[in-house]
Amino acid sequence: MDKDARATEQATDGSAGELAGLRVAILAETLYEDLELWYPYYRLREAGADVFVVGSGSAETYQSKHGYPVTVDAEADTVTASQFDAVIIPGGYSPDHMRRHPGMVKLVREAHEQGKVVAAICHAGWMLASANIVRGRTATSFRSIKDDMVNAGANWVDREVVRDGSLVTSRSPADLPAFMRTIIVALKERRGTTTPERQVALAG
Repeated sequence: MDKDARATEQATDGSAGELAGLRVAILAETLYEDLELWYPYYRLREAGADVFVVGSGSAETYQSKHGYPVTVDAEADTVTASQFDAVIIPGGYSPDHMRRHPGMVKLVREAHEQGKVVAAICHAGWMLASANIVRGRTATSFRSIKDDMVNAGANWVDREVVRDGSLVTSRSPADLPAFMRTIIVALKERRGTTTPERQVALAG
């Protein structure tokens, strides 16, 4: 979708819905898992949230594992965690590219430190490990990165969704319904606790 058209839609979509007034960043990099980006994107917009796709800065548009493009609204270095109520990290191969960019890792770490909802699915656990936010926390991920999560200090469990405070994790696209239900509950609980900065810098 065209970036300007998406921004225009966001300006009108946030007027109603259970998540109206909340802002969510969905991270993007090359070879993301299609469903793990677009399912949260449209489900959160349906609920009234303002959703922004945030990239690493390496490109303005990224291709998914299956060749579907997403155009970013902002780069990680141009936004701060205080501007959002949640940061969602899709899986696929993109988390391995995301964690090569300090700005993306910093955004995840600071969102966690500020008590924002941080949600990761599938291979997105790599970003949680790089941000050093799973030590002592219960979490899940795609089974092939279990060792990475355990080595980063997580108490790894095999469940469709795990919520440990503001941290939400799931294993695979099949878990997306439970993943999104849990994220929405966490965001509704968060409503009214803080007011994020209202200005989000869009990529030029």
